[in-house]
Amino acid sequence: MKFNIRQIKIYKLFSILIFLVFICCFKDDSNYKILERHKSSLWINFFNKELTGVIISDVFSPPQTSRIYAYSNLAAYEAMRVADDKFPSLLERLNGFDNIPNNEILIDPVIAGITAFNYVGKRLVYDSLPLFTAQNFFYDEIKSQRVSPSLLKFSKLFGDIVGEIIFKRSTKDGYLERTANSGYLVEENNMEKWQPTPPAYIEAIEPHWNTLMPFTIDSAQQFKPKTHTPFSIIKNSKFHNQAIEVYEAVNNLDEEQRNIAMFWDCNPNQSNNFGHLMFNSQQISPAGHWIHITCQVVDQENLSNLEASYALAKVGITLADSFIISWDEKYRSNLIRPETYINKYIDSEWKPILETPPFPEYTSAHSVASTGASLVLTDLFGDNFAYIDSTEIPFGLPVRKYKSFKQASDEAAISRLYGGIHYNPAIESGKKQGKDLGNFIINKLDEGINFKTRKTIIAESN
Repeated sequence: MKFNIRQIKIYKLFSILIFLVFICCFKDDSNYKILERHKSSLWINFFNKELTGVIISDVFSPPQTSRIYAYSNLAAYEAMRVADDKFPSLLERLNGFDNIPNNEILIDPVIAGITAFNYVGKRLVYDSLPLFTAQNFFYDEIKSQRVSPSLLKFSKLFGDIVGEIIFKRSTKDGYLERTANSGYLVEENNMEKWQPTPPAYIEAIEPHWNTLMPFTIDSAQQFKPKTHTPFSIIKNSKFHNQAIEVYEAVNNLDEEQRNIAMFWDCNPNQSNNFGHLMFNSQQISPAGHWIHITCQVVDQENLSNLEASYALAKVGITLADSFIISWDEKYRSNLIRPETYINKYIDSEWKPILETPPFPEYTSAHSVASTGASLVLTDLFGDNFAYIDSTEIPFGLPVRKYKSFKQASDEAAISRLYGGIHYNPAIESGKKQGKDLGNFIINKLDEGINFKTRKTIIAESN
């Protein structure tokens, strides 16, 4: 049966009315049961990993990926947090969101949160079937725990309401309109400007990403970095020496430096050449890597789904705004990549360790995002938080151990020099952008919540 728009609106209104009618009797429902597994971050971690699988197979670009994680995890948090007043809504301090309606009915927060996560996630990806399948698996698990049917029903309904509010903002953030802007034109006769790079010579990705509405900041230019080093091909000039630094770094890598470069590659669509055969392989993006670090940390600390969703929402928002400010500078400065410069003016046979990404050089987006995310995680978990990062195991790389989030973010940043894809000033300016953004977000979204002194701050019934 097909419904027109008016019928759908009437149906939603009717559902909400039913939702409210059952308040009194539902609060006394003797079948109400909070699942034991709600006491860990199992479900929010599970669905972030499912979402990552879809993002990889759909081949989203790094900026697109950050946006998907941010909206999906924010939806999960906003639906879950209504069960505990120590966790306030973030929406009133973000740009362009409607408020979540007050909830007066007893719901299961994790059912609501996972429903909201999937409501948004399924609409932001291309292949939504894996998320549908995972969601059905989740609901079957809920039913097997003998949860009240009415609890399940109204928790799902509230999750859909929250998901719709979060998704609504995504339809007016500029994402849909960005492709209507004029295409990117390569300045072929300007030697200092970006040129497509081997092996695939892909067109510039997302030249209008800075037109998207940020989550926290006033504009994409709020943390505009200093101007890059003036371009020059004169030997011993500052710019030429920066290119030599990249050239020699790659030529003299030791084993540990090579491992760092490969671990933090995070190229979501890598080109592979075998003779005349070329094929692409997909892997995790920078945003995906830091989301998975967060998942590992909340699991290590045995946080609840609500606590975990709070951390994931804040990290996701930081990653999304990181790519907006970095992309703004990339297409303003439009600077030539080291590979192009070195091949033209130093060594025509030289190749970087990592594939050069298809967008301008300055600043390093990985440095911005990693620094910003690490600051938010440090604010939540402490300065010297040791953890093991197993994010790259599915892509054939071993774990790496870190003594702090800063150590990891510094390593992610310098990996761009070791990999041969950034000059050092792009890395340092990117770290400065990420630091400014991270501190801004920490201050703007400060609710006094952190996990530094105890593993959980939610009083849960046994």
